[in-house]
Amino acid sequence: MKRVRVEITDNKMGNLYKRAIVITIIGNVFLMIIKGVLAWISGSSAVFSDAANSLSDTLYSVIMGIGLYMSQRPADESHPQGHRQFEPLVSLFIATAMGTAGVISVRQSIRHFLGKGETTILGWSTIVLLSAILTKFLMYYLVKEIGRKVHSPAIRASARDNLADLITSGSALAGVWASHFIHPYFDPIAGLFVGLWIFKATWEIVQENIGYLTGKGASPELTEKIASTARVIDGVEDVHRIVAEYIGPKLRIDMHIDVDGKITLEKAHDIGEKVRAEIEGLTEVDLVFVHIEPLGYEHDDIVYKR
Repeated sequence: MKRVRVEITDNKMGNLYKRAIVITIIGNVFLMIIKGVLAWISGSSAVFSDAANSLSDTLYSVIMGIGLYMSQRPADESHPQGHRQFEPLVSLFIATAMGTAGVISVRQSIRHFLGKGETTILGWSTIVLLSAILTKFLMYYLVKEIGRKVHSPAIRASARDNLADLITSGSALAGVWASHFIHPYFDPIAGLFVGLWIFKATWEIVQENIGYLTGKGASPELTEKIASTARVIDGVEDVHRIVAEYIGPKLRIDMHIDVDGKITLEKAHDIGEKVRAEIEGLTEVDLVFVHIEPLGYEHDDIVYKR
């Protein structure tokens, strides 16, 4: 019965991954086309920056789809503990695409600022950018919810990119209007702001996923959550050692629990299995290795303390 429940969960997770990929690719292709046409017609630096960002989004969407497909493949001889480590790599590809768009945005804005500013026409610029803002808001909300459910750094990175795009499209729209009513130089200024915001979002994604790739440890709050989950299980007298580190987007945990030394080996084994099952049920956790020791045993290396 337990095995059936896991298979249903895995199928549901796979469907959520596919949904995130479809939403991301379709949305970004649509925005790339309408922004690219508008940038070509209007000559706006802000719109050009936004269109360049949508182009990079489209490219990373394809990479994300391939990477997430690979990350969901089952364990095999070459990867005996699964392929989830591919997810942080996908996130770094997303960050690279975003960073490239930021460089293009800043360069184009500086060129227009040093040259002769031109007033941007309002009509289609306003319609297209408002459409982009609404589309990105919908994409951000849907993808963020999926990323939260499946605990995927790549999908969360995509959601944060959608949020950044929402802000940059709003900035582009503000630049278009300001260039028309105040001064043409407001357009390249808005484009420069777009580029700088992209850099900020890129750095946040890089910082998070480098930690996943280099074995970052769990936070004290999450470590306490793991310990509390083990302590409530009948037969667990104490938890004295927890080593929890990220191997990819989820935690691998090595922990020691204390049990009554007078119980049978079979009973102690059952307690350890219950601890393992409960903690592996946490969203943040991948695998758990439980070591069982008799209560009162002298420990030389206490890593976890209440």
